Amino acid sequence: MLPPLVRKTWRDDRRAIIGWAAGVGAFTAIYTGFYSQFQGAAELKQDALPQGMLDFLGIADMLSPAGYLQATVFSLIGPALILMCAITLAARTIARPEEDGGMEFLLANPLSRKAFAIQRLTAAASAISVVAAVPWLLLAILIPTIGMDVPFGNVSAACVGLIALAWCFTGIAFLAGAMSGKRGTVLAVAGTIGVATYMANALSNVSDGMSWLKWLSPFYYFIGADPLHTGWHPAHLLLLAGIGVATAVAGVALFDRRDVGV
Repeated sequence: MLPPLVRKTWRDDRRAIIGWAAGVGAFTAIYTGFYSQFQGAAELKQDALPQGMLDFLGIADMLSPAGYLQATVFSLIGPALILMCAITLAARTIARPEEDGGMEFLLANPLSRKAFAIQRLTAAASAISVVAAVPWLLLAILIPTIGMDVPFGNVSAACVGLIALAWCFTGIAFLAGAMSGKRGTVLAVAGTIGVATYMANALSNVSDGMSWLKWLSPFYYFIGADPLHTGWHPAHLLLLAGIGVATAVAGVALFDRRDVGV
């Protein structure tokens, strides 16, 4: 039996969870479904983009099925949607009720503050994981249906990387909320880190002198090793998950110690 606070959090956030899952699902299905139409003009469309732009976006090619998926689902918009979902739901765990004045009611439950934070985080992280897994479930259906010649094991590696990236930023956003108790701070901190680290990875692709920046970016560990072509990279996945766990643990500890606005 799941803890009551986890179930309550899911109920409170159900519309947001369903909305994010539907949006991510629609994006994945639409772009993947365009593959057969895209193939007829793929070479022209790739030639239309400057090589520098392709390098900046981390797109190796747009001609192969794996390259098409990387360019559409896994390059920019797909991860951006997942991270916006992760940051938004993580901001609801502590920052929203504290800022809205509802924390006193939630803390009236017979729970320690540490248990309260863990259960709120568990509910949010599990919901975010479900949303981040939507592309994986849809691609399992669409790839054989459309006839895309890409190993599903490689697709799975990229999809698990997307889930690990979501965990990474869930932890970061949760830590920001646990420290500040303000949604604006969560959105600013997590959003700034997301944009800055995406740019770091992108710039590392276009300049040899800035190639070291990739090691600072979660996006490199998600897609930089090109799992759609090369398969699994367990060390990268563990690092992303480890950042998420470490920041989440730090958030729980800080929330347990600081004064909370009720």
